[in-house]
Amino acid sequence: MRAIALALPVALPLAALPTLALAHSGGHSGLSFLSGLSHPLGGLDHVLAMLAVGLIAAQRGGASVLATPATFVCAMLAGGALGAAGLSFPAMEPMILASIIVLGALIAMAVRVPMALLLPVVAAFGLAHGWAHGAEGPATGLALYALGFALATAALHGAGIAMGRAVNRLAIRGLGALTTGAGLVLAFA
Repeated sequence: MRAIALALPVALPLAALPTLALAHSGGHSGLSFLSGLSHPLGGLDHVLAMLAVGLIAAQRGGASVLATPATFVCAMLAGGALGAAGLSFPAMEPMILASIIVLGALIAMAVRVPMALLLPVVAAFGLAHGWAHGAEGPATGLALYALGFALATAALHGAGIAMGRAVNRLAIRGLGALTTGAGLVLAFA
């Protein structure tokens, strides 16, 4: 409960700020790697989803600790390539918001979805997040940009895993509930 008490005053006001909420602000300038590194950190929607992937991996334990984040990052890179190629993905924003709400709800309810179902869902969410990154990426230096957003995403997954391991089961569920709540605020903001 202490983790919830600490996170609530920070998470809810941030979720209410639309300019900080969504990372999809347009093109990136400057160094490709640094631009890619900063993109997932630039919007609460991405940060919440990435942390949730780490939390669900920590909550499940075992092979999920590596498989869940790795699946997300690989799918995100594929989505980034599709977005950079200019392919259409009309449901990208709803899918990103769904990733926050669904993953948060699974964590909050401590649902133990079989890995054969969880990993494709995580991959679909990763694809959507990656598409957003790729579609807004620089015209040149795409490989360095992708490396940057992959490393930032992996670091956020690691932070979620570390949080999940640092708190008890009830606190993980509380963090999942907060994630879902923040996702709903973002969806209706």
